[in-house]
Amino acid sequence: MPGSWVVAEVNADGSLAHISAEVATMTRQLATAAGAEATGIVVAADPAAAAAELATYLPRVIAVTDAIAAGHVWSTIAAERIVGLTATDLPDHIFLGAGPDGRDVAGVLSALLGWGVLVNATAVTWNDGPVVEMSVFGGKLMTTSAFSGEHGIVTVRSNVVTAQPMAKPGSVHAIPPEATSAPLTLPTVPVLEQVAEAGAAAPIEEARIIVAGGRGVGGPDGFKLVEEIAAELGAAVGATRAAVDSGWIPYAQQIGQTGKIVKPQLYLALGISGAIQHKVGMQTAETIVAINRDPDAPIADFADLVVVADLFEVGPALLAELRARGAGGR
Repeated sequence: MPGSWVVAEVNADGSLAHISAEVATMTRQLATAAGAEATGIVVAADPAAAAAELATYLPRVIAVTDAIAAGHVWSTIAAERIVGLTATDLPDHIFLGAGPDGRDVAGVLSALLGWGVLVNATAVTWNDGPVVEMSVFGGKLMTTSAFSGEHGIVTVRSNVVTAQPMAKPGSVHAIPPEATSAPLTLPTVPVLEQVAEAGAAAPIEEARIIVAGGRGVGGPDGFKLVEEIAAELGAAVGATRAAVDSGWIPYAQQIGQTGKIVKPQLYLALGISGAIQHKVGMQTAETIVAINRDPDAPIADFADLVVVADLFEVGPALLAELRARGAGGR
């Protein structure tokens, strides 16, 4: 049945990845504009929970149970099953999240199906096909592209769409892996070891409040202040590429063109100049508050509030006030 497919990712606990809920919402809206159908595909050792959740965003979901998906690299397994499905039900377009797994699946699907890929979409509209907006050249230029043929694959960056469930859940159709046999069998890659980051909280892309530091924090000791303020606010800690490249904070917390795209309710930028590469990763925050001693810093052009002052004077005062309020000092 022609239309668009959403290839969903599944978290370690079996739940639907947040980015897949966002992509499903976008694809459903595009399908409505095209007068077509949107279908979700879940491939996992136990797809039931994720498929049921995906069905709250899409009218039709196909759940493929494949035991080998447990303990093996998921991307090639998912791609093989999806190619098998296309033998009887060829979609017009396939949409995925632009995270590591989504990019891997998109690459394998492109090779097996011979379809083109438009990557890292920051917006998608419909005009006789998906019209994809992408940020290129370090965020300095926005491009708009479409497919020359009738089929294509699109990867969508996180937080460019707000996930919105339907008024009534769709249906889930469970099928066994033998019903999705592909003409080419791909090698499976076992996962030998998984390492979880100690003390890791919710993904930074899903945080409601983010406190981020840049080159202006001065070093690892400066990030202790950032972390303390974040702890008082119940926030996630983010950083610019300059801070990550300096080794002050892990890459997993980098925000920007080459890091994460975030959309919090509050973004507190400490010692961040606001270069375009960082701006593209956080400009959709509902409220942006910056502390920077340079009144001409680029962030002053798009922040909602700018405190022009020395971070190491304002930061400790802010921290003391937050702690006083937390201790009943309202």
